[in-house]
Amino acid sequence: MRGRRLLAAVTGAVLAAAALPVSASAGTTAVPVSAVGAAPTSSATVTPSTPPVPCPVPTPPVPRPTSPPRPKPPADDPVKRTVGGPELATSGLVVAAGSAKPPAVTATSWLVADLDTGAVLGGCGPHEYGTPASVQKLLLTATVLPKLDPKQVVTVTRKDLDFEQGSSAVGLLLNGRYSIETLWLGLLLNSGNDAANVLARLAGGDAGVDGTLEAMNERARELGALQTHAVTPSGLDAPGQFTSAYDLALIARACFAEETFVRYEQTERAQIPAQPPKKGFQIQNDNQLLFNYRGAIGGKTGFTDLARHTYVGAAERNGRRLVVTLLGAEARPLRGWQQGAALLDWGFALPRDTSVGRLVDPGEATATPSPSPASTRPGGGSTTRAAARSTPWWSGVSPTAGVGLGAALAVAAVVTVVALLVSRRRGPQRPAGRRRRRRQGIFDG
Repeated sequence: MRGRRLLAAVTGAVLAAAALPVSASAGTTAVPVSAVGAAPTSSATVTPSTPPVPCPVPTPPVPRPTSPPRPKPPADDPVKRTVGGPELATSGLVVAAGSAKPPAVTATSWLVADLDTGAVLGGCGPHEYGTPASVQKLLLTATVLPKLDPKQVVTVTRKDLDFEQGSSAVGLLLNGRYSIETLWLGLLLNSGNDAANVLARLAGGDAGVDGTLEAMNERARELGALQTHAVTPSGLDAPGQFTSAYDLALIARACFAEETFVRYEQTERAQIPAQPPKKGFQIQNDNQLLFNYRGAIGGKTGFTDLARHTYVGAAERNGRRLVVTLLGAEARPLRGWQQGAALLDWGFALPRDTSVGRLVDPGEATATPSPSPASTRPGGGSTTRAAARSTPWWSGVSPTAGVGLGAALAVAAVVTVVALLVSRRRGPQRPAGRRRRRRQGIFDG
């Protein structure tokens, strides 16, 4: 009888404890312990209980013109916000401890990263959703550039020229014949929406532009750009089209790894061939970083009334290649590329080992966990290869994991108590003859 009371009391206490939330003092936070691509950093960990640090902005604040209502972004996903490391999951400023204050810019979100090491040097709302405008053409490039023969000559159709009037265009003519390389130059130098449509149609095969859009979204996912969704190949505004400063850095990194892309980006001017009776004409690179910033490698500008000014730029100094991405900027007091240049200056002034996160490798963010072969440790015992590396992102603990763990421990505790009581009542197993004598002794005593 006493044992039953003890069992009931212990069971109630354990289950009550399991129902309690895990406190922060137990060493957990609402941010995954190990996010996708997490790396040790020198700055304070950003947790939901920590108010966002305001990003530096010009003083006095720059008035923003009336623009169409901003589209509602997708539902917040904690996993997507921690790609690259938990410190990037903030709507505010994230920089390494002791770093110089970043320049004041009008961009609503931005990021500076090392193209080669993948280290994220700092950012402002790196995973905040934004509208891309023409910087989306970099995703088109990252998806399509390897698929098309630059020497192939193609004919422009009427549907290729069906895009928003007044938006940027190379000036391709209906039934005009142009090489793929000319189209790339028109896309990257002049931000031609007509060139984007032709390239997307060709790369999509029988599925046309829709096929390329599907490939673009799959390419974004492969790169780890999980907050990016393309609805138009050119970046012209469309419902459901989003990206983030972090995603743009991943996409830009893939582009700058292509020698052909870099060659196109560094082209200052190009000739668009004549289409008789129309004469040919020259186009110039509209990325002013190329002409005004020492070590500039290339970049891409963007603008729509909805997105405002967007920009991606890269430069190399002293063997170090940095990329800057920004969304939602105004053109005053500094244009988009000038804000990018100021952030690049800030990045180059930081120590080489500065890091608040990193750009994940292709396939890393969407990888599924798999068991690692066990290896023997010196001195006995075994471990897995994964234990020798940093903890993989999928082992991160979710905010509700503590409750599940507590419940599991509670069940285990109850089972243990039951086993002990049963053992106490029954005693150790003995041969049948001695068991009878033991029981007789208990009853007699």
